[in-house]
Amino acid sequence: MELTEKLAVLADAAKYDASCSSSGGAKRDSRGTGGIGSNEGSGICHAYAPDGRCISLLKILLTNFCIYDCAYCINRRSSNVRRARFSVDEVVRLTMDFYRRNYIEGLFLSSGIIRSSDYTMEMLVEVARRLRVEERFRGYIHLKTIPDASPELLSAAGRWADRLSINVELPTEGGLKALAPEKDAQDIRRSMGRLRLGIDEAKAEKKAPRFAPAGQSTQMIVGADPASDRDVLETSSTLYASYGLKRVYFSAFSPIPDASRALPLRSPPLMREHRLYQADWLMRFYGFDVGEIAPAGNDGMLDLDIDPKLAWALRHREQFPVDLDSAPREMLLRVPGLGVKTVRRLLAMRRHRHLRYADLVKLGVSVSKVAPFVATLDHRPRSDVDGAVLRAAVAPPPKQPDLFGH
Repeated sequence: MELTEKLAVLADAAKYDASCSSSGGAKRDSRGTGGIGSNEGSGICHAYAPDGRCISLLKILLTNFCIYDCAYCINRRSSNVRRARFSVDEVVRLTMDFYRRNYIEGLFLSSGIIRSSDYTMEMLVEVARRLRVEERFRGYIHLKTIPDASPELLSAAGRWADRLSINVELPTEGGLKALAPEKDAQDIRRSMGRLRLGIDEAKAEKKAPRFAPAGQSTQMIVGADPASDRDVLETSSTLYASYGLKRVYFSAFSPIPDASRALPLRSPPLMREHRLYQADWLMRFYGFDVGEIAPAGNDGMLDLDIDPKLAWALRHREQFPVDLDSAPREMLLRVPGLGVKTVRRLLAMRRHRHLRYADLVKLGVSVSKVAPFVATLDHRPRSDVDGAVLRAAVAPPPKQPDLFGH
């Protein structure tokens, strides 16, 4: 198979992996070193950093052959898909050629499992080692690690890569046993623990060898098993707390050809994935916990029609309106429509004067969303508005625009 054909097959096979981001790495470039490449700036995959930068990465699989038969995976052993495999030389050459043409600023490399976990992991590590040592490549490298690979190979991967990731696959251990019985949740968690230990040691000791400076991430598939949004968020919260992850990525299940009867016939609505990301953001940066976002007593699913912060505010109207002049930062962050940067600016402004309704307009916030939940010197919302009426006013249902502009 020609190299271009392999690239078409293995780049397409990598599209299901969402955990592709270059945020958080140490700044590094080749000026004055005689090497090549940089992991700064904006560089045929587009990943987005938290600051909004669009980052171009070559995102491929080493191979889509796999010894495992996970029901939800298009590259499973029993799948009737076109197969291909890169050599280590080919991945190194592709990466360097693409970088020299200014197509990319780094590499995201994953793989199906061939022969054994250690055999596959050894090839992934060799790609990264060759790029760093022989090609003196200073750009970004993200390796998807194999959960039950040896600790020595995981350690080597951390030496050459900026970020490592191990997919937990599904939100619950029961779901993993049902749909991927050849994989072991304990092996996955054990490897994540080893990665955290290596990352923490490298941070604690200035002279310690470099180890995955951009940390580790993971991904879970949503909608392939009966797990609720609360199950997903509880697992996500545990992973952040236990393994110090940089990100947990959510990937909506996509039906595949010749699928197992254990899988749903339809993919979940993409809005579900979007709401989970919003909820994840609330837990990481806004001080919410899982019980507040997806409270017990219902079906454990997030409201698809409104964002989870607004849903929380509508359930707790007794805590509103919030006085912008006196409320603590923690409460301001719970106001629908106020983000972290806006809250920081409001806190700075109120040190010098009382806040007014016009200040919200000047800050560019969605006033229609914020106004029912805040009080200022010249504004106080009505507290007797029916919840359904308030919901409709703050988050009206989407309307299909008239095709003829009438």
